[in-house]
Amino acid sequence: MDTAQAAQQAITIAERLLNPEQVLAAVPDRPAASLQSLAGTALLHARLARVDPSFETAARTHWAAAATGPRPRAAHPGVFAAPGGMAASLILGETYLADPEPQLPDIRHAVKWLTAQAVNKATARHERLRRDPMTPPTWALYDVITGLAGTGRILLAALADGHRDAEPGLLAALTTLTTMINTPRSETRPGWWLPADGHTTTGGVSLSGVAETGMAHGIAGPLTLLATSASAGWTIGGQTTAIRTATSWLLTWQSPDTTTWPPHITGTELDNQQPAPNPAPGRRDAWCYGTPGIGRALTAAGRALNDPRPAQAGTTAITALADQAADRWDTEGPALCHGTAGILQGAASHPATADLAATALTTAIDPRHTFAVQNLHHHTATDDPGLLTGAAGIALALADHGGLPTPKNPTRWDAALLLS
Repeated sequence: MDTAQAAQQAITIAERLLNPEQVLAAVPDRPAASLQSLAGTALLHARLARVDPSFETAARTHWAAAATGPRPRAAHPGVFAAPGGMAASLILGETYLADPEPQLPDIRHAVKWLTAQAVNKATARHERLRRDPMTPPTWALYDVITGLAGTGRILLAALADGHRDAEPGLLAALTTLTTMINTPRSETRPGWWLPADGHTTTGGVSLSGVAETGMAHGIAGPLTLLATSASAGWTIGGQTTAIRTATSWLLTWQSPDTTTWPPHITGTELDNQQPAPNPAPGRRDAWCYGTPGIGRALTAAGRALNDPRPAQAGTTAITALADQAADRWDTEGPALCHGTAGILQGAASHPATADLAATALTTAIDPRHTFAVQNLHHHTATDDPGLLTGAAGIALALADHGGLPTPKNPTRWDAALLLS
């Protein structure tokens, strides 16, 4: 795919997302301050601020509309829901702007709020472990979407931009995740293993529980935060050991006949130290559960450990995606989370795979759609403007692939996905 075409498609989608009322109308059940609504479209427009000043204006308009829109009855965990999504959007969007000054009061408030959330979650986990050392973790504790891996990465971005109030929250996240990884559930089950009833969706989950592998809900997320933080100079006791432990575990459970990973390893498989003979597919090639996320986690780990072996394994896995046709990838739709845009962004430094993903995205772009592209979930197409599962995220990936101008900022927007 020609990079100029990718750039133009990104702009076309962004122009369809200029009107905040139209965005809200498309997802009336989502809080405006989530990355799946106006906080996500604001981040897209901020990313395009150097393309045209109208996009910077749009970013401010979307942030303002998100701040004044209906609020959820209770705050939901993580940096994709509300109000964490608004905090992430402001922190990541700040350095794309020509003039971030008008947003600084809101950004400082966002940093303090996000730090408090991380500290409170870490403290609550410490207290539960004090009462019962065998209390299992939850996704809401550790993962990228709802837990400390995602929150910690946004706080690391805030620190890179000079917001020192983020330090207690980042250190709390690093401490909690390091402790989890370094405290196995048993001789065979790692610290992030969850019982069957510990999953938000238990359908199809083994009664022996599972240990997740992928970036969204598995160990790749905490590993990436620990490794990225270490490379940036932020470490606590035991962190290097945790990075080695998680890295070794992922390399051990990589499918021997492919370069992919099972989306999870059951308790029975862990106890037997033997994978299932015919593991079911589960978006093995998507950012959320598969190769783009896990490959990038191993690359980050190799850099932090100064060890070329995990980095090479990650690189090989992502490069191997180009060995098959895009329509045979274990993904669904064009979006970042479980679709083609996630491969495109995860393979940014792997030209063959990135070009194949970008070319595949062209089939999804259609000006007849409200936002020029639709999300596909369980074979159902929707006009979704969001970042994780919709048009904003697709446009962001296309903007990067198309080389649209951007400042040399400390942290890119895809830090929300732990891809930078």
